[in-house]
Amino acid sequence: MALKNIQEIKTKSLHWIDINDPGKKEIEYLQENFNFHELDVKACPPPNQRPRVFAHQDYIFMILQFPVYNRATREIEASEIDFFITPDMLITVHESRLLPISILFNNCQNNKKFQTSKMIGNPAILLYEILNELFLSCFPMLNHINLDIDEIDNKMFARNEEQMVEEISVIKLNIINFRKIMQLHKTIIKKLIEKAPQFFSTAKLNIYFHNLISHTKEIWDNLENYKDTINALHETNESLISFKTNEIIKTLTIFSVIVLPMTLMASIFGMNTLDGMPFLEGNYGFEIILGLMLVVALTMAVFFKKKKWL
Repeated sequence: MALKNIQEIKTKSLHWIDINDPGKKEIEYLQENFNFHELDVKACPPPNQRPRVFAHQDYIFMILQFPVYNRATREIEASEIDFFITPDMLITVHESRLLPISILFNNCQNNKKFQTSKMIGNPAILLYEILNELFLSCFPMLNHINLDIDEIDNKMFARNEEQMVEEISVIKLNIINFRKIMQLHKTIIKKLIEKAPQFFSTAKLNIYFHNLISHTKEIWDNLENYKDTINALHETNESLISFKTNEIIKTLTIFSVIVLPMTLMASIFGMNTLDGMPFLEGNYGFEIILGLMLVVALTMAVFFKKKKWL
């Protein structure tokens, strides 16, 4: 096959074509060599399309999205995979960063025994293996999110509230993205189980495809749990920030109230409109006024301390 992004494995009963990072030439290859609907073929290259499954007269077209972790941005992003399923052929179109598919393809290509166990009969077994590997690849990312949440929990009371805001925001965004990616999988797999028997028998594999639905439920339940946990941690961190802010405002307010009488006294004694202002004509006028200010400040400080405001 001329295009390096297109690889194939052919057995007596099944043909698997795997297309990585589809571009213009790969789309032209699909249009020229297969009788697929034009809209299905055009849905393969970026941008990502919404997950869906269609049963045409001679093939099934399915779009799914799976999460991938971008180490540079620390974000979970959606990566699309498209399936063209016929009674004797499976075509997968996806980005190269969906590593589980590339690993499975290489294993089938290089290990005849492995190939025989996965590529036998109709595409049902191979399709299940691909989807199963993709779903299983989600669990390490879930574990990573769980570890991040535990780390936030351990650092929550270490007086790093401002830093925690950024970390919590990253985790919340990843959970939201993960949920958006996975929310339709259960429905799509159910529709696939309904439509597949029109093209090939899945009687012996129904239990396995229902196992995929169990994977989607387990992933979704974990995401729900993580969402509730990170929201609770976010509220706790916000409460700590509010408490810290209130303490600062309280301290500044008390300082302002203590200084206010001293400022008032300084303003009164600084006026030059009154004759015979006390303490101004004596030798120790400044010291006396300063002492009065100090007495007032100490009196207010003692009062606040007695009221337990300090």
